[in-house]
Amino acid sequence: MTKTKKPSSLAYTLASLGPRFLPFADAASEDLPLSRLLRLSLFQISVGMAMVMLVGTLNRVMIVELQVPATLVSLMVALPLLVAPFRALIGFRSDNHRSQLGWRRVPYIWMGSLLQFGGFSIMPFALLVLAGAGQSSQAPAWVGLLGAAGAFVLVGIGMHTVQTAGLALATDLAPPESQPKVVGLMYVMQLVGMIGSALMLGHLLRDYSPGQLIRVVQAVAVMTLVLNVVALWKQEPRSRLRKPGTPVDHTFAQAWQLFCQGPNTLRRLLAVGLGTMAFTMEDVLLEPFGGEILNLSVSTTTMLTATLALGGLIGFAWASKVLGRGGDAYRMASWGSWVGVPAFVAVMASAPLASPVLFATGIFLIGLGGGLFAHGTLTATMQLAPPEQIGLAMGAWGAVQATAAGVGMAAGGLIRDGVALFSSSVLGYSAVYGLEIVLLLLTLWAMGPLMRPVRQAAKFA
Repeated sequence: MTKTKKPSSLAYTLASLGPRFLPFADAASEDLPLSRLLRLSLFQISVGMAMVMLVGTLNRVMIVELQVPATLVSLMVALPLLVAPFRALIGFRSDNHRSQLGWRRVPYIWMGSLLQFGGFSIMPFALLVLAGAGQSSQAPAWVGLLGAAGAFVLVGIGMHTVQTAGLALATDLAPPESQPKVVGLMYVMQLVGMIGSALMLGHLLRDYSPGQLIRVVQAVAVMTLVLNVVALWKQEPRSRLRKPGTPVDHTFAQAWQLFCQGPNTLRRLLAVGLGTMAFTMEDVLLEPFGGEILNLSVSTTTMLTATLALGGLIGFAWASKVLGRGGDAYRMASWGSWVGVPAFVAVMASAPLASPVLFATGIFLIGLGGGLFAHGTLTATMQLAPPEQIGLAMGAWGAVQATAAGVGMAAGGLIRDGVALFSSSVLGYSAVYGLEIVLLLLTLWAMGPLMRPVRQAAKFA
C-alpha cells in the first residue's frame, strides 16, 4: 500500500509546482492547458526581446559607443510608438477580420512578425551608417538616418500588431472568468523575455564591435520569427462565419463610440496615459545615466534592464494575488504609483552619492511600481470591456499606453539635452526624474474617483 501511495503523492506534488510557483498558472483550464498557454505566450517573449533591443541595448550603444546625440536617439526610439494610436483600430479589425481561412487574429500576428523581422534585419547597417562607421561605403548621412528611422518604424508596427492581436487571441481562448489571469500571464512572459534577452544581449555585447552588433541584431530577427511561428501553431480555431462577405455588426467609429460610453472611460484612459508616461520617460536615459554618470560598462547597464524587468515581474505576481481575491484594480494601480515616488528619488540620489547599488535599487522599484500600475489598469480595462469588444479594449489600452510611452521617451531625451546644455548632464537627468515624480502625483489624482471605497474594497479582499 505504501509503495502505490508514494508515486501518487510524488505525481501530485510535481503537478502542483506550476500553479504554486508560476504567476497566473492557475489561469489554465481543461480546454486551455498550461502547456498550450505557455506556447502561445512565446509571442510576448519576442515582444519583450524587441523592447530590450530598442529601449535598452541599442539606445545605450547609439549614445555612448556610436556618439549619436541623445535627442536623436530618443526620437528614433519613439518613432515605433507613432503607430501606437492605431492599436485600437488593429484590435477592432482583428475582432472583425474576414478571410477564406476563417482566421481573424492569426493573419495580423503573422504580418506583424514579418515586419519585426524586416526591421531588425536592416537596423544594424543603418545605425552604423548613421553614426559614420560606414564611411568606407561613401553613403551619405541621410541614408543612415532614413534607414534607421525606417527600421525602427517597421519594428514598432510589427511589435504593436503582434501584441494587440496576440493578447486578443489569448483572451478569446480563455474562459471569461480566467481572462484577466491569462492576460496577466502574457505580460509576465513578456517580462521573462525581457530578463532573459537582457542577460543574453549583455553577455553577447560585452566586447562591443560593429560586426558583433550586426550579428546580434540579426540573430534577434531570426529568433523573433521562430518564436512567433511556434506560438501560433494550431492555436486559433477556424470558423466559416469569418469568410469574406460576412457582414460586420459595427463600423470602427460606431464601436469606438460604444466603447467610450462606458463609465469614466476618458478618465480611465487619462490615468493610463499619465502613469505610463511617468514610468517610461526615463527608459532611454537609465542605461546612458549608468554609463555616463556612474561609469558602468555596456554589459552592466544592460543587466540593469533585467533588474527593471524583475521588479515588474514581482509587481505582476503580487498584483495577481491581490486582484485574484477581488481586490480593487485601481487601488492596486495607485500602490504602483506610490512605489514609483521613492524609486525616482533613489535614482536621483545615486549620482551625488556615486552609488551603483542605490541606482540599481531605484531601477528595481521602478519596475515594481510599473508592474503594479500596468496590471491594475489592464485588469480594470478587461473587467469593463463588453465581450464583443475584447480586441478593441485591448487596443485602446495599448494605444494610450504606447503613445504616452513614446511621448514620454521623446520628451525625456529633449529635456535631458536641453537642461544639460545650460548646466550639467547630472542636472539634465535629474530634471527628467523629478518631472516623473510630478506625473505620478497627477496619476494618483486622476485615479482617485475610480477607486472603490475602502470598506467596499475590503469585502472582496
